[in-house]
Amino acid sequence: MQPVIAAVAAMLAFAGCEALAQTKTEEPVKLQIIGGLAGVTQYTRIEQPFWQSEIGALSKGRISATIRPLDAGGLRNQEMLQLMRLGVVSFGTALLSAVAGDDPEISAVDLPVLNPDVATLRRTVDAFREHLRNVLRERYDIELLGVYAYPAQVLFCVKPFTGLGDLAGRKVRTSSVAQSELMTAMGAVPVILPFAEIVPALRDGVADCAITGTLSGYEIGLPRVAVAVHAFALSWGVSIFGANATAWNALPADVRDIIRQGVGTLEDRIWSQTEADTRKGLACNAGTEPCSGKPERPMTVVPAQPADETRRRLLAEVVLPRWFERCGQDCVSAWNTYLKPLHAIEPRTP
Repeated sequence: MQPVIAAVAAMLAFAGCEALAQTKTEEPVKLQIIGGLAGVTQYTRIEQPFWQSEIGALSKGRISATIRPLDAGGLRNQEMLQLMRLGVVSFGTALLSAVAGDDPEISAVDLPVLNPDVATLRRTVDAFREHLRNVLRERYDIELLGVYAYPAQVLFCVKPFTGLGDLAGRKVRTSSVAQSELMTAMGAVPVILPFAEIVPALRDGVADCAITGTLSGYEIGLPRVAVAVHAFALSWGVSIFGANATAWNALPADVRDIIRQGVGTLEDRIWSQTEADTRKGLACNAGTEPCSGKPERPMTVVPAQPADETRRRLLAEVVLPRWFERCGQDCVSAWNTYLKPLHAIEPRTP
């Protein structure tokens, strides 16, 4: 954490400290927001307009905000919870897969193959939300305001395949420890690569397959290098939006109410977009729907397998036991209390 602490002084101007001074009821409030990933629909069409203009209208001019994307300005995704805890970022977004290296329990709602569709993911988040809220408050001094999700993370491959059972020996780009553990269990060789390196990695043989979003995969040009995409959701790229507790509590109560209500509506819109973009991404890659930049070579869409009994077996035998090993008793208790009643899966022990 020494690099983070050293960065605090240099970044205090960005900390949104203006919010701390807004204590009088009628004073205008100015916020600095770190949003989601740049260039994707969630940020450009939903988050950015909300903070740049809609929050002003909702508050009748009382609140104004500027927003920057998570992957801009030198911020490290892995350090977002600590940056928010320190007050370097007052209002920010954290990708659960990125911050789970330090705190695996945070990623409980988006474990691989846990949520085959958006409806299941929403039920999982609903069941875990209050516990997640308490974890963020107690460990990081963060007030949870929203939980967002990106479109389904699916598998793209440069050679034909029929399902996860065909991955033995293939090098697969992953973006999290949990995804890597799942690929290893399937006989594949996980290769953790940044999003920006996916296309050249597949083109140059560094990887044979890649796990990424249905629509984002299309937008970066995967139809030019991959021939097949799996319709099965391996994960969803869930993120949290929250505030440093000191900054949050310093705001007038009516301002907090406006922000909380506004972010609640924002969250609903993002979830609706997630479902729409998941479907659209598959259609774009298959060439069955008009999309910007018609794919030069429409992909084969592999049906959404594995069957539910196979998915549940992977959770019981691979995903949950290895998550428990990394996380310990806290995760065992969290699963048994909040998520086992919903999913009815009992992890198998050696």
